[in-house]
Amino acid sequence: MSTQRVRAAVYLRVSLDATGEQLAVGRQREDCLQIAADRGWLVTKEYADNSISASDRHKRRPAYEALVADFQAGAFDAIVCWDLDRLTRQPRQLEDWIEAAEERGLLLVTANGEADLTTDGGRMFARIKATMARAEVERKGARQRRALRQRAEHGRPPLGVRLTGYTSSGDVIPHEADLVREVFARFGEGESLKGLVRILTAAGFTTRHGKAWSPSTVRSMLTNARYCGHSVYRGERMTTDGTWKPLVNPEAYSVVQHRLTDPRRISNRQGTDRKHLGSGLYRCNCGLPMQGWSGNRYRCSSGCYSRSGTAVDPFVENVTASRLARPDLIGLLARPADTERATDLLAEGRRLRSRLTQHESDYDAGLIDGRRYAVAVEKVSAELRAVEVERATLLAGSGPAAILTADCPADAFRASSLMARRAVVSFLLDVTLLPAPRGPRTFDPETVHIVWKGL
Repeated sequence: MSTQRVRAAVYLRVSLDATGEQLAVGRQREDCLQIAADRGWLVTKEYADNSISASDRHKRRPAYEALVADFQAGAFDAIVCWDLDRLTRQPRQLEDWIEAAEERGLLLVTANGEADLTTDGGRMFARIKATMARAEVERKGARQRRALRQRAEHGRPPLGVRLTGYTSSGDVIPHEADLVREVFARFGEGESLKGLVRILTAAGFTTRHGKAWSPSTVRSMLTNARYCGHSVYRGERMTTDGTWKPLVNPEAYSVVQHRLTDPRRISNRQGTDRKHLGSGLYRCNCGLPMQGWSGNRYRCSSGCYSRSGTAVDPFVENVTASRLARPDLIGLLARPADTERATDLLAEGRRLRSRLTQHESDYDAGLIDGRRYAVAVEKVSAELRAVEVERATLLAGSGPAAILTADCPADAFRASSLMARRAVVSFLLDVTLLPAPRGPRTFDPETVHIVWKGL
């Protein structure tokens, strides 16, 4: 009779360790070591996956993977674990251990009894346990999904990782909220995703996980409808809006969504970062685009000639700002078929704002009580939001509506970033740079040929 001791491996796992103290793993260790001692087995190694779930077969469990590799290398003859579902909740993984027991005589012992995988009864017991554990995972998942949907239907903040700008309970974090508003405003004005990454990085901001920003993380922020007060579950907007305070208004959010999904931006790579106002926008007399060059110069793509941007760019910006200051700007912001509707929406917005002012005056004068004032303001505000969203939707598909629909478009244009100004110039006009005249180096406006689009 062989007196060689059985070599045993101890596997420990807990799905969630909220405190990080590994107390649950410690309790499992005590029980498993006692089992091995009672049987006279030699524990060769412990494997512990702390705060790692076994429900998702795609999730890596480093200690479990090491356990599998060591068994294949012949490092032990038995496994001791607190319960079978600590080892695995995946029927496919269980079948691997059953095959190992049948072919190599693997012993498997748990705190609630031995699972003899070498017998049909033991294998049936293990399979039933694994099936029940898997079913409980699925039932738990269904309950959680229903609870999360119900939470969204009631307009309550979602559980889990909090949204930048809010606490987990939905309260606004002022400095993060300012960051979110800045990102939405700049992108709506024409800034690129990469440009926003540079701005956030230069300002010393990181994501709420402490990581560096990337175009994908900025895009995720811009597409999250919760920022304009919508309650959403798995991409589906609920009929009830959120109970938290929105950080951006529906009009600004609509502008951003139209710009993100604009086919022209995707196919033509509009928004690619530039260092010069007219790079790729200005054209040579031959029809090819002028590219930005060193020394703040523009050069024809085929090498026809070059021009200094020192005087050209301010001239183009001044001409653009002058056009934006004219009262008939609305004629440039919509397609001919949409001009009348856009004008009507502008007038309707002014009328609704006037009604809000009148309600406030009536309340101050004591003509209406607080309840009637609140009801009237809520009704008019809802109508105004709908008008603003429709107007933004109508205009955003054509150009940088955040600037063009500002109270003073000319001032908004001058105060905006380079990418935003480029977007406005690209939307409003075609610029052709003619060769500079020989002789005195004075700027001649006649060498900058401007054609307004849509006129």
